[in-house]
Amino acid sequence: MNLYNLIIQDKEQVDLNEVFLNEENKAALIQLIKEHTYIKELQEYGLPVNNKILLQGSSGCGKTMTAKALAHALGKNIIILNLSNIVSSRIGETSQNIKMIFDKAARERSVLFLDELDQIGKARGSDDKDVGEMRRLVNTLIQLIDYYPENALLLCATNHPEIIDTAILRRFQLKINYEMPSTEFLDIFYNRLLSQFPEEMRNIERKYAVSFAEARDHALTAVKAALIEKLEARETISP
Repeated sequence: MNLYNLIIQDKEQVDLNEVFLNEENKAALIQLIKEHTYIKELQEYGLPVNNKILLQGSSGCGKTMTAKALAHALGKNIIILNLSNIVSSRIGETSQNIKMIFDKAARERSVLFLDELDQIGKARGSDDKDVGEMRRLVNTLIQLIDYYPENALLLCATNHPEIIDTAILRRFQLKINYEMPSTEFLDIFYNRLLSQFPEEMRNIERKYAVSFAEARDHALTAVKAALIEKLEARETISP
């Protein structure tokens, strides 16, 4: 399989301020950015730099945007890999594909973002269908994480950290938790999102108890409906 067919092509640039984060997560990410900004100085004192980060929790709450924002803040290229797309029926081929991606990211000192880590990082022996090849795949992943260079950044995301092998979980120096946003947090999100549109298009019915991604889709669909209604009314009035 061609290496570049495995990588998700996404050139969107995201500023950290565009990601809705609670204060604890934002502080942890700012610290991470500063560590990589002053990596040489920290290394001179023998201080390790956190470069293996697990983004875990609810879907649609900002994990992918966080990865893009970190790459943008550090001026690094980001390599995005959805692990559900890479798993091959031939497990040995999957190991080889993942190793090629890790080698490329390490060589380029990129930000490597592995989405849906649980697709290949399941606890060894946790499934009745588990086979020796899958256990070897997990072992390969552990080795790749262990030897990933400090001057590159590895970000892994999962909605199901509870099923990931504990040996993999131990490799991450920093774990960032993402939870479904509160009503108050969603209102701030809606206000910021809708502020770019004319006032008459901002008065939409707001959904709560949803993720940021779901709220965005809902809001933009409502805004589009309002705009189309306005355009149709204009056409009706026109002679």
